[in-house]
Amino acid sequence: MNTLLRLILEFAKTGLFSVGGGLATLPFLYEMSDSTGWFTHADIADMIAVSESTPGAIGINMSTYAGFTTAKVAGGILATLGLALPSVVIILIIAKFLHRFRENKLVEGAFYGLRPASIAMITAAGLNVAKVALVNLPAFQESGSFGDLFLWKAIVLGAAIFIAQRKLKWSPVIYIAISAAVGILLKF
Repeated sequence: MNTLLRLILEFAKTGLFSVGGGLATLPFLYEMSDSTGWFTHADIADMIAVSESTPGAIGINMSTYAGFTTAKVAGGILATLGLALPSVVIILIIAKFLHRFRENKLVEGAFYGLRPASIAMITAAGLNVAKVALVNLPAFQESGSFGDLFLWKAIVLGAAIFIAQRKLKWSPVIYIAISAAVGILLKF
């Protein structure tokens, strides 16, 4: 199958089923990485960093990045369109009919069931990102030393940013800039 056509189809599938926002696309990106070889799990961590650091919705940014990585400008455009199209169509249909069905028990039940599914997908994605960003399994397998299992600088930086974000309530842009600067200084 043509790479551009497959990009559209893979990202349309992602857009159709990644309920819960941009981070819910991560399980689909990991599966896409495994099945297509277009990018690695480490590339996905880079996609997240770039997508979080740039304006716009993270899912759209990641699809554009992944598409560009796979097939340059045409890939970026088509992956983005593939991701967005199912959502646009579905939201137009829902907007047209939701006011009629808002009190329907089936609709309420569906929304009730989608909330925990969204949380589960986002949590799974977060754990995958943590594994890539905080764990060095090859170094551990080589040395057998527990100390080599974790990327300690990254863990300390992540904990510091987490604590600062909870205490200081600064703009996320500041934390992203600080993290990038520290990464450059420490040469992660």
